[in-house]
Amino acid sequence: MTTSTRGTQVPAVLVLEDGRIFRGRAYGAVGETFGEAVFSTGMTGYQETLTDPSYHRQVVVMTAPHVGNTGVNDEDPESKRIWVSGYVVRDPARTPSNWRSRRTLDEELAGQDVVGISGIDTRALTRHLRERGAMRVGIFSGAAVTDEAAMLARVQEAPEMKGADLSAEVATKEAYVVPAIGTKKFTVAAVDLGIKGMTPHRMAERGIEVHVLPATATLEEIYAVAPDGVFFSNGPGDPSTADHPVALMQGVLERGTPLFGICFGNQILGRALGFGTYKLKYGHRGINQPVQDRSTGKVEVTAHNHGFAVDAPLDKVSDTAYGRAEVSHVCLNDQVVEGLQLLDRPAFSVQYHPEAAAGPHDAAYLFDRFVSLMEGQRA
Repeated sequence: MTTSTRGTQVPAVLVLEDGRIFRGRAYGAVGETFGEAVFSTGMTGYQETLTDPSYHRQVVVMTAPHVGNTGVNDEDPESKRIWVSGYVVRDPARTPSNWRSRRTLDEELAGQDVVGISGIDTRALTRHLRERGAMRVGIFSGAAVTDEAAMLARVQEAPEMKGADLSAEVATKEAYVVPAIGTKKFTVAAVDLGIKGMTPHRMAERGIEVHVLPATATLEEIYAVAPDGVFFSNGPGDPSTADHPVALMQGVLERGTPLFGICFGNQILGRALGFGTYKLKYGHRGINQPVQDRSTGKVEVTAHNHGFAVDAPLDKVSDTAYGRAEVSHVCLNDQVVEGLQLLDRPAFSVQYHPEAAAGPHDAAYLFDRFVSLMEGQRA
């Protein structure tokens, strides 16, 4: 429950499930909220972060100390609403400065009933999460602030991210089409598990007409659009719960249609091939994660938002029901699997966000790789 009263001077309390407490000031809406505490290392692009459906039911801690400097505009959101459960910043901008700004970040958070907190030591909080791992958290402000034991009990009653099936909650309910820009070359069926707006746009730039389908789409509905390729998007939640998307992807693999998955789609491909998935201690989030493309040796700086990963061997080619598979990309920080590819069928995936909203453009070539697969299939 929240109110949309701006809370610049209203006391606020952040309570972690292990009992650690931080006190600050309300930022955005005043009230209470719960979710999984995670940190994002991005220095820019907070609008894209806030509106990324992959952050559903997460309370995002910004490691950059100054947030809100460029205000909020109407062009950069990646979906129609803010999806984060709560927002944590150290030093919010007093006055935004950007020619595209229409309102302050504080006003936007309050207007969408997003409870946040400012004025806390986000560096100490980030170090705590790195040492202890992502965990449940509550933010309380105004009348929601009670005694510490009561607030901690509320946090510990909140649902965990492990075991959460969330993609259908954020996906489109109705199919829609993003037309190709210029001459149409291909048709792609995109399964929306929490897709960002820039992703179909990147495909449209390459002459692809994108049919965005709900997470509940059937194999028949995918092939009703006569796709040259099938795309599985990013999204929130635990991939171990995503039985329908896994079965759907296996149906696509059986038909041999070119396939590309990102983020949650990478985890779905992992499961479809018979690999397991597991929860990372604190995940990868931000726009500065180093990943190596093992086929070229090139190192990319990439945008991430994931708390789960695929458990696939890095040192060998694996035999699967759909032919040979290998790890194509790996994180240089911790050797986490960041991509998969099939060697006998036209299918690949990456764990990060090549659409670069927000983030660097190092991984844009992956959309061209998808186009090449469709060209090869057509030939």
